[in-house]
Amino acid sequence: MPFFIKPTPFFKLLSFRDLIVLAYQIMAIVVGWHIYELTHDTLALGLIGLAEVIPYFCCALFAGYAIDHHSRRLFGVLACLMLFLTALTLVVLSAGRLNGNPALWIYGSIAFTGVARAFIAPSYSAMFALILPRDQYARASGIGSAVFQFGLVVGPAIGGLLVGWAGKTAAYGVAACLCLVAAMALLSLRVEEPPPAASAPIFTSIGEGLRFVFSNQIILGAQSLDMFAVLFGGAVSMLPAFINDVFHYGPEGLGILRAAPAIGAVMTGLILSRYPINLHAGRWLLGAVAGFGLCMIGFALSVNFWIAGLLLIFSGVCDGVSVVMRTTILQLATPDAMRGRVAAINGIFIGSSNELGAFESGIAARLMGLVPSVVFGGVMTLTVVAVTAKLAPKLHRLELQQLH
Repeated sequence: MPFFIKPTPFFKLLSFRDLIVLAYQIMAIVVGWHIYELTHDTLALGLIGLAEVIPYFCCALFAGYAIDHHSRRLFGVLACLMLFLTALTLVVLSAGRLNGNPALWIYGSIAFTGVARAFIAPSYSAMFALILPRDQYARASGIGSAVFQFGLVVGPAIGGLLVGWAGKTAAYGVAACLCLVAAMALLSLRVEEPPPAASAPIFTSIGEGLRFVFSNQIILGAQSLDMFAVLFGGAVSMLPAFINDVFHYGPEGLGILRAAPAIGAVMTGLILSRYPINLHAGRWLLGAVAGFGLCMIGFALSVNFWIAGLLLIFSGVCDGVSVVMRTTILQLATPDAMRGRVAAINGIFIGSSNELGAFESGIAARLMGLVPSVVFGGVMTLTVVAVTAKLAPKLHRLELQQLH
């Protein structure tokens, strides 16, 4: 059976995801460099995550409700345009055309990014289920993960190179252009969307989604595992400090290390798209997160730039397995009518944990020091794996055929 039942819609959906990830990652790495250049403060790096996660938390559940009850595609386009406005604001700021404290302008722009991000994952998840049959979810998740991680590879590399060679203004401008192209890719997608769901009261509908997730041990266990692992394993947010204070490289080095985890994840996604994991899915998920924690400990203790990069690649391999398994589990276990809400709840668990992890890393680095804080995060990740295996035995014993 050929894999691509509807190649054009799937290609356009992947193009939207890749372009928006590229834009977001370019902005993320340039903003990190911009803030550290202004403040030379690890806590200021952590505050970037906090500035994004607060509006994300406030909007995510409402975004999921909107996507379940209205057009999935148009909300994805709206998110692209919001990110475009963010990038455009940063272009004007870096060009010196805005008055006031530049750090406050940056944090405000990142807060607007948090609102936009609340719509991206639910839109993608809902459209993914519309254009692919269930028996292809596992392979499609592998391809989707590889595409997503490709953006994580290329985005930081482009951002670091643009800052080093052309400056921050050019880097922000490239991100703005990518947002517009992503919106056009999604506008060109023709997908037959189901009729709008029955108009239930908004808080009742959101409550249904929350009850579904919290009553399902497998979904809740997978989401909690990844959330706490990312929360405590947020070494990537501290990379500007490692580059300046430990490895003594410039922005190009920052781009290399930011891209390293995604290199491993891209390779993993491509392999899993060809050879999907069907046996012992729960054990693979738990083992991958444990491997991620070990890689973070090794990275923190390394003093060589290239060894650190290799360990980050291995962390990406582990993260790639985790992402593919979690995505497949969520797609198979979620009813069609709840995909937007469940994806939004998953985004709160997973997406926001990156920003909260950045904030936690900034606080821990201030209190413990840079290297001890990352070692502590890796140890906590291993602890989370052990606790999840104990408290969620259904996840530990999960086989994917149970969900078909």
